[in-house]
Amino acid sequence: MKKLAVLLAVAVSAVAATSALGSSKTTVGTGHTSLGTALVNSKGLTLYLFEGDTGKHLGCTGGCLSSWIPLSGTATGSGSAKASDLGTIKRGTETQVTYDGHPLYTFVGDTKAGQTTGEGLVLSGKKWYAVSPSGAAMTASSKGSSSSSSTSSGSGGSGGSGGSGW
Repeated sequence: MKKLAVLLAVAVSAVAATSALGSSKTTVGTGHTSLGTALVNSKGLTLYLFEGDTGKHLGCTGGCLSSWIPLSGTATGSGSAKASDLGTIKRGTETQVTYDGHPLYTFVGDTKAGQTTGEGLVLSGKKWYAVSPSGAAMTASSKGSSSSSSTSSGSGGSGGSGGSGW
């Protein structure tokens, strides 16, 4: 009976440790890019929003997730990133960080701080943009101004891994 209790305790500890991995803390800060000041993760990599994410619908799924890595866990803000704009959304069993309601991602093509190689790429007719501290999409034409909002009222694409841009 004592062995069973020990085995049960070990199993419960393992489950708790696994659950804690999905609830890690990260930092959303700001960094300098060719587009201006953008949101970055704790490694200084540019954070992006996807036009295909609407409300609670996540447009980047399946194969898309091999190039666009969701910022997971919960976040604190630093630099010009406003803590009040940080939030989360459920992605399956994981939690993804949001900023001003936009789920945040890094792009595998960005390997150094300040890079924005994912900027303007297209997936299923929807674009990816670096995120400004105001929460708006940044575009090449917004360089020098604070940011440019991109809105789309069309209903194209089904998300998924189709499309072009990488």
